[in-house]
Amino acid sequence: MKLLMNFLVLFFTVLTLPLQLMEALGLYRWYKGFFPWLMYKLSASYNIKMNDRKKDLFSNLPEFKRSIEGPLTILEIGCGTGTNFKFYPSGCKVICTDPNPNFQKYLEKSMSESDHLSYERFLVSSGEDMGLIADESVDVVVCTLVLCTVRDTPRAIQEAHRMLKPGGAFYFMEHVVADPSSWTYFFQHVLQPMWYYFGDGCMLTRATWNDLEAAGFSELKLRHIEGPLIFLTKPHIMGYAVK
Repeated sequence: MKLLMNFLVLFFTVLTLPLQLMEALGLYRWYKGFFPWLMYKLSASYNIKMNDRKKDLFSNLPEFKRSIEGPLTILEIGCGTGTNFKFYPSGCKVICTDPNPNFQKYLEKSMSESDHLSYERFLVSSGEDMGLIADESVDVVVCTLVLCTVRDTPRAIQEAHRMLKPGGAFYFMEHVVADPSSWTYFFQHVLQPMWYYFGDGCMLTRATWNDLEAAGFSELKLRHIEGPLIFLTKPHIMGYAVK
């Protein structure tokens, strides 16, 4: 089975050679403009399917307000179209970041529909390089369906740790690699070369929980769940880590 999987991975990798060439020549950038529209359409469906899970995930956000005065400050890495806003408690101040500037117009629509929050700014920044945000400056960092796309997962998690105030929390909900004995695991690896380009760098084969466990948080609340999604992205982890 392992031999067959490796052969098929090679086969699909060869099929993506034109896409690899386009990416190397900078011709794949058109997809950066199309992808936010695609995510805007797909995120609404994801939010409906994962509504109860997200409510559960963010239910204790107010507990991590670190200062007596001022609002709870949330920084969202890879905010995309702002699908998490509806789950944040009233009065929060939100800092939005995303490496793709084309998300901003969809983000602004979500902002207008979420007037229970205040918005500090939108930064075009990757999860691994958040240098514009000061050390220990936010109460909560949120990252959902983002750690599958960053180039350096441990670095992105360390950036979240750096920006958090002592006692603050890093919230996550991410799809991850399946159990190695499953067919899902097999097809995640086989289809990964194609999926990478469809998902704008998305990786189906990451065991992200290992990076969270190694990140040095004082407390980690992590659950493995299955989402009501297509089989490739069913395996999820969700939870929060306290600095």
